[in-house]
Formats: sequence, structure tokens, C-alpha cells
Amino acid sequence: MTEDLFTPLSLRETEARNRVMVSPMCQYSCEDRDGMASNWHLVHLGSRAVGGAGIVMTEATAVEPRGRISPEDLGIWSDEHGEALAPTAEFIADQGSVPAIQLAHAGRKAATSRPWEGHDPLQPDEGGWEVLAPSDYAWDYGDQDSPPLKKADQDDIEGVIESFRESAERALDAGFEVAEVHAAHGYLLHEFLSPVTNHREDDYGGSFENRARLVREVTEAVREVWPEDKPVFVRISATDWIEGQESWDPDQSARLADVLFEAGADLLDVSAGGADPAQEVPHSGPNYQVPYAEHITERKESAIAIGAVGGIETAEQADAVVRNDRADLAILAREHLRDPYFSLHAADALDQSEEAPVPDQYLRGF
Repeated sequence: MTEDLFTPLSLRETEARNRVMVSPMCQYSCEDRDGMASNWHLVHLGSRAVGGAGIVMTEATAVEPRGRISPEDLGIWSDEHGEALAPTAEFIADQGSVPAIQLAHAGRKAATSRPWEGHDPLQPDEGGWEVLAPSDYAWDYGDQDSPPLKKADQDDIEGVIESFRESAERALDAGFEVAEVHAAHGYLLHEFLSPVTNHREDDYGGSFENRARLVREVTEAVREVWPEDKPVFVRISATDWIEGQESWDPDQSARLADVLFEAGADLLDVSAGGADPAQEVPHSGPNYQVPYAEHITERKESAIAIGAVGGIETAEQADAVVRNDRADLAILAREHLRDPYFSLHAADALDQSEEAPVPDQYLRGF
């Protein structure tokens, strides 16, 4: 039987009711710059669960304070942070969606103001901090100075791995069923993967195996504390979109898929770009990143599932991604900002309303 958008997705013992996932989307809305989840996060994520999505994932949630993108970012570096997120995870699950969390470290792209405030680099006396990177290679902010940067030493690397492990334990206690390791968009783990940003000459730089070492070790650490019956995802950028120099590309991504499957990952969430301002995005129309997911689907040798994101805006697009075996999961970001009830509307458009029942409280509107 051909799978479609409303075929349940089973990963280990966790079943999502459909193949729609709410993509991680930073909200920059922690009120006291303390990383604590607020009512904004509960309502933002909860409404997408009411809207019928199979999996609802938090924004990038920092595993340590210096891993935030902005001072207002969400965090899970203490037990109190996990407790603040627990009501959100519980509400998502109560609506029939799978609560998921993205664990993240922003690396050299940390310590900036919010996008609507300019997304400018913040110095320590402006609320910023020293950022961590694989090499002495700061993000280029043009005529603005980047925050102070520290090249990660072995203690830093071991600390990052442990921070992901401990944050995964807190996420589990908070009620999340999926943990996703963020290794995309030019943040710390992607910085180690890409030769554009990784100029190291030790065991974490140079060869593919060395550049992939940290994300593999982080994935293994999360898998060690995540229950055997619950899935682990990893988000990657399939390409750096940088020509003319050695960079990260889709073939390396397909190879990484199999490495991560062996490390315990169940699904690869395939995005693109973000490693360096030198990137040149070839296009940004409908489905513009889906070919990367399809490329990995075709070339991987393992049983790892694949999620596609990027310009998926309609029910028909999302359904075709699954029906045509381009990916196992359709991941939507901006469309979920425009329409929290995308899955309910998609079921109606695809004549599958019985597969996405409207909550009783909303029946009059449908």
C-alpha cells in the first residue's frame, strides 16, 4: 500500500498519527533572558498540536547558556528549565501529537540580538558572551565586531557532549517523546562537520570521519539516555551552498546518514545552508530543499528514516513528498506560522478528514 501524508509513522515504539511535523522555529521569547519556557511557548506549540500535526517540535533549545542564539532563546541546561517545559509537552501529548524537542548549541553564531531587533552581534557588555567554535574563525558580521570567540579544546568538546546528554535526560523527564540533535544551519555541530568552518588538525578535523566525530558522539550520548522505545532525530544541512572550495555536500550527508543510524538515530531531518555568509542559495521556491532529502533517501544504505523541509506549503505538496518516496516525513515551518491548523485543513483538502478529526471544541468552525 502506498503511504500518504495521513499514514501513521512508527519509529521504534512511538507512533505519529500522520506524516506532518511542525519544524523547530525559534521564538526568541523567553521573557527574562533566562531560557525559561513561558506561556508563549505553551500556546504557540500547543495550538499546532490542536491543529492536528503528527509531531510538534520545540525551537532550538540550548543545552548550555552560551549555546543560545539570542539572550531570549529557550534553554534546558537545568532541571528548572525542564520543569518549565513539562506543561507544554503534556499539552501536546494530550492533543494526540508527539511532543518533540530540538537540543541545540549555536556555536559561533551565538550571542546576537533578535531578528526583529537587527540580529546584530552582542558584546559581553551588551548582554552577549564568549562564543564557542571549532576553529579561530568567527562569523563575518561585516562592519560589526563579532563576539569574543573561543576555539574549543578537548574539555570544551567533552563538556558539550555531556551537556547534550544531561539535557536529553531533562527533556525525557519533562515528557518529550522525541529528542532531535541540531547539527544544521551553521551552528556548533554543523561547524564541526563542514570544512568551511572546521580547520582543526586533531581528531575532530580534517577527514570526513574526524569532522563527523562530534555529531556522532553527541548522538550516541543522547541515545544512551533516551529510552530504547523512543526515537532520536538529527537535523543536518545537506549542503553549505558554497561553490569553489571544499564544503559540506549532499553526498557527505548521505554518508553521514548511515553513520548516525549506527549511532542510534532513527530519522534524519534534512535542511540546508547556514554555515557561512558566503553561501549562495540557488533558489527558494516551493519544495526548494526537498531534492536534498530525496538524494539522501536514494543513496543511504541504512534504514534511517528521512524528513524533508523547505518550501512545503500545501497539502498536495506535503502528500506528494510522502507518496513519491522522496521522504518519510513532511516538515513545515512557515506554513505552520500562517496556519496552526494546517493538518486539519490538509485532511479536508485531501478528502481524508476521518484521519484528522477536528477537536470537539472546534467542530462549529469546520
